[in-house]
Amino acid sequence: MLQELLPGIKLFDLTGKAAVITGGSKGLGFAMAAGLASAGADVILVNRNAAEGEKSATELSEAFGTRVISYAADITSMRQTEDMARFAMETFGKIDILINSAGINIRGPIDQLAYEDFTKVMEVNVNGTWLASRAVIPYMKKSGSGRIINLASTLGLVGLADRTPYTASKGAVVQMTRALGLELAPFNIMVNAICPGPFLTEMNIPIAESDDARNIILGATALKRWANLQEIQGAAIFLSSSAASYMVGSVVTVDGGWTAK
Repeated sequence: MLQELLPGIKLFDLTGKAAVITGGSKGLGFAMAAGLASAGADVILVNRNAAEGEKSATELSEAFGTRVISYAADITSMRQTEDMARFAMETFGKIDILINSAGINIRGPIDQLAYEDFTKVMEVNVNGTWLASRAVIPYMKKSGSGRIINLASTLGLVGLADRTPYTASKGAVVQMTRALGLELAPFNIMVNAICPGPFLTEMNIPIAESDDARNIILGATALKRWANLQEIQGAAIFLSSSAASYMVGSVVTVDGGWTAK
């Protein structure tokens, strides 16, 4: 009986795995990259800012001793995402894990937003996730396994005023995750999503001290505080690992109790 329950904690070991993380040079992407590197994975940080990416890659590589490489790409470009996937294959010889973390948020009442604001958020958060996934899937199919983790949001599950572009985009990511999970399960490629709640990222720092933000944090979350960046790492490591081998199209909330209410 005991043999059937092993290897236990070793299921979370990512030694020898190769991961691609979009938006990996800062914020939640960087935190998840650190988590995967600490578990033994080699990582490619995909970002548009080459200098920022190189700095982040050097920091992670020196801290954890795995290969961490920066790659500059615009994930809203089909050609550049395909080049990204080819680079990962040339560098590591495989792609075990893709984390779609790149995203933006433009806030405001709908009648004060330009149509271009809406389409820009959708292009990055939805189109970018679709294109990056599309680029790596052929390689994962060929290898017979893979993990794709999409960064959705609590606001893909519940509503919030003045967030129509962001909530629409993250709701789309949730549904994309479910559909793609069903599509790719026969190929042993597990697609799941993480829905973070209010993390104190660079995106949120400008509004962190506003009355609106304080009311949301105090009223919506059970823990009544912002999440620290490292609190996303457990979910990312789990969904990247063999421990998540029976997870298909799942949505894991890391939201301080927001959606429990």
